[in-house]
Amino acid sequence: MTRLSLSRRLFVSAAPALAVAGSVSASRAADAVDPRLSPRIIGNPNAKVLVQEWFSLTCTHCAHFATEEFPKIKEQLIDTGKIRYQFHDFCGDRVGLTAAMVARSLPQDRYVPFLEALFSSQMQWAFAAGGDPMQRLQQMSALAGVSATQFQSISQDNVFAEALFDQVKKDSDTYNIQGTPYFRFNNTHYDQDPETYEKFADLVAKAS
Repeated sequence: MTRLSLSRRLFVSAAPALAVAGSVSASRAADAVDPRLSPRIIGNPNAKVLVQEWFSLTCTHCAHFATEEFPKIKEQLIDTGKIRYQFHDFCGDRVGLTAAMVARSLPQDRYVPFLEALFSSQMQWAFAAGGDPMQRLQQMSALAGVSATQFQSISQDNVFAEALFDQVKKDSDTYNIQGTPYFRFNNTHYDQDPETYEKFADLVAKAS
């Protein structure tokens, strides 16, 4: 499990041109609900078990789960209608926050494929020696159809960043989340990578 320290400074620092971003974002109604913050859920809406995952796109443990375990979970449990699966952001750094903002700005049918692409190449764009990880994230975003101008607009949207921070902080306080990945199987929590599909399936069975 990757332990995270939540700081509003971390989130605000993700928007370097706050004056510009603020003037653009201020035109939104203060009480409007940003559709980019809407729930990201896949699977059978009538499934008895709702699995929720809190993750950071720069968490290596989350990447292990996403690349090694999630594909089989999707094939065996989600696509077969046995569970619903909800994705929650729990960003731990500026790059991870920006990645989450870009992912949530995509059409919903491209959300999960973008997460999969980022997790499968995490070491290359987030942690490679030399260069700027934000620049590499922009390149990854371009492959998902996000132009350089769109990327800049998203990354500098301080209102969006603040709203995402508020949701992360609310979830942290509600569930006492100390790090990622963190799971809830209906009302039962599991605060680490299950490490195997079999363990994950057992947790699903116990929540049924």
